[in-house]
Amino acid sequence: MIAIVDYGVGNLRSVARALERSGASPRLVSDQDDLARAKGMVLPGVGAFKPALDRLSVRGLGRRVVELARRGMPILGVCLGYQLMFERSEERGVHSGLGLFEGSVVEVASAHRLPVIGWCRLRQTEWSPLWQGIDDGSYFYFVHSYTPDASPFAIGATEHSPAAASARANVMGTQFHPELSGADGLRVYRNFLDVVGAG
Repeated sequence: MIAIVDYGVGNLRSVARALERSGASPRLVSDQDDLARAKGMVLPGVGAFKPALDRLSVRGLGRRVVELARRGMPILGVCLGYQLMFERSEERGVHSGLGLFEGSVVEVASAHRLPVIGWCRLRQTEWSPLWQGIDDGSYFYFVHSYTPDASPFAIGATEHSPAAASARANVMGTQFHPELSGADGLRVYRNFLDVVGAG
């Protein structure tokens, strides 16, 4: 079972549909024990960092996500869910994140207007199983005003995001929305399922 972490924030249904199209049988999960029974988890998110983190912290769900990830369960963070995986965010103050990746989430500095909305070309800066079968320089769909400023585990970059994707063993994340990124986005989900062993 692939768990979609349901903490009341984000585009859960579109993520679920994309995972289904990629060959998974996803389940929305908001219970710690149910989460522990999953083979892998996706942490989605849309909105602001601090309110999302507060929702994730309800009933200790955020601690459980970190615990399972550190035990080796594959996790894929998407958009805000990816940002939550970093040590801190500077969105509307300074807030601590889940700490699965080193670094800070900061406001995008290189865009003419915010949020950045639309298709951006992604450079694959490091090899990753997430990129299997995807051409370097492919386009993915972004909607964001904040982004990780850097990551020692960055695997992809765009004009507006030096860490548009990161991976550290079983912990992975993308600033872009795979579920909105056409065939290549679905391929990212399929590649994650292969990592999980659920493809």
